[in-house]
Amino acid sequence: MLDNHLVLAGVVRDSPQTRYTPAGIPITSFYLQHRSVQQEAGHTREAVCTLQVLISGESLQEKVQGLEQGSNIRISGFICRANCRQGEYRLVLHGQHIEII
Repeated sequence: MLDNHLVLAGVVRDSPQTRYTPAGIPITSFYLQHRSVQQEAGHTREAVCTLQVLISGESLQEKVQGLEQGSNIRISGFICRANCRQGEYRLVLHGQHIEII
């Protein structure tokens, strides 16, 4: 199996929204905005991105309930292509661990 693990810290951009699958599994979605300064090829570079986060299942729902717009978090999980229309591809972070910082 190949590695697919991402850790990203940032600010919750909007209030998390929870929906339920037909099987009753909660899926919470929100956008995480990241901004940092990184070193690349000996130069300083500002790294900025916004990434959609999906949290599936019961295990993290209690922690997700405490999140609101502006919360600072560190999240880890795996990235996967979102189901997009019209051949558009974007990545989504499927969160497996959340730490409020």
